[in-house]
Amino acid sequence: MDTAQAPPESLPNRRIGERIIEGVILVAGISTILIVALIFLFLLKEGINAFLDIPLRQLFGDRWYPIEGIYGLMPLLVGTTLVTIGAVIIAVPLGLVAAIYLGEFAPQWLREILKPLIEILAGIPSIVLGFLGWVALAPLIQNAGADTGLTAFTGSLLLAYMSLPTIISISEDALYAVPREYRDGALAIGATQWQTIWRVVLPAARSGLVIAVMLGIGRVIGETMGVLLVTGNAANMPAFGPGMFFNPVRTMTATIAAEMGEVAQGSLHYSVLFGIGLILFLITFVVNWLAARLVGVSGARTKVGGQV
Repeated sequence: MDTAQAPPESLPNRRIGERIIEGVILVAGISTILIVALIFLFLLKEGINAFLDIPLRQLFGDRWYPIEGIYGLMPLLVGTTLVTIGAVIIAVPLGLVAAIYLGEFAPQWLREILKPLIEILAGIPSIVLGFLGWVALAPLIQNAGADTGLTAFTGSLLLAYMSLPTIISISEDALYAVPREYRDGALAIGATQWQTIWRVVLPAARSGLVIAVMLGIGRVIGETMGVLLVTGNAANMPAFGPGMFFNPVRTMTATIAAEMGEVAQGSLHYSVLFGIGLILFLITFVVNWLAARLVGVSGARTKVGGQV
């Protein structure tokens, strides 16, 4: 008699256990969708008056003076855009290069040391990093020639540092997931290591790299306390030009954090702050949608390339 074979009477119990696990997974998935939908409905309920009571031309004007009843969101949108673009320009190349080094060049013993250290950096509270940026980074930028150290560039540097652990960790995992046979095959036909990385490994890991970059962007857009401390918190429209990154700005998240505790519940100012939260929610949704689209396109291209 084969002792390894499961007795027939255990099969119904196993099926019941599988159904329970499937039910738990289904409930978890549905609850996630419901929670996101409820958050959106709450933001819409509290912030819809801002879009109904204020003409869109004034709502997206270039002046933000809540005390005088002027709620122009353009300075906040521009500040958020400047800080985000600066952080992405700094963090994405550094993150991808670091991930390539860890995944393709670093010896095993060094990778086992660096990878946990990079992941630990992601756990440092943003308020601590913001305080360090305020007392250490801002004076350096001011001494370098800027009128003030609390600028959009300072916020970009800080947010780039915050997003680097996410980009590096996920990108390195994506590179590690590429089968070893891809590299061996490219090297076997005469490609150099750099050609193998550029022409074979990176295209094969494109989906994971896109996810890493998009998660990094989401980390930048949603950051609050760090940028509140180091960007100057000034709701001004910076003059367009090379020096616009060295002007004080205010982001949408910093505006909510700085002013929500001072407004009366149900007031127009209160609704505008929730309207800002609704805009941030929609921006995050668009970023996630773009990530899903890019991942789908990358996967289709990779599949077609493999068939060819």
